[in-house]
Amino acid sequence: MTASRSAREKKAAVEAGPLARVKIDVARDKSFVYKISCATCTAKGDRPWSAYRPGADNGFMAAMDRWIFHLTEKHKDSDAPCLAYLPEAQQRLQERREQH
Repeated sequence: MTASRSAREKKAAVEAGPLARVKIDVARDKSFVYKISCATCTAKGDRPWSAYRPGADNGFMAAMDRWIFHLTEKHKDSDAPCLAYLPEAQQRLQERREQH
């Protein structure tokens, strides 16, 4: 049985830590769209920094990887459970770079 959108959202929020704001929407094709935004950083204008990844099978991992890199670059003292996956995120990034 697959987890509901709200259950996935809660789990992702716990993994992402206290600085993250996690939202999961449903795309037209019924897949999940993962959005992780930062509670303190801004991007263009006053919009919060965010990672937005459409719901392919690895949409969660892609958004979480981007969030992990944001934490390690901008919030070095932060403590989030997802930071335990930094080596795996770096490996996935390296693999994507090698494919291009």
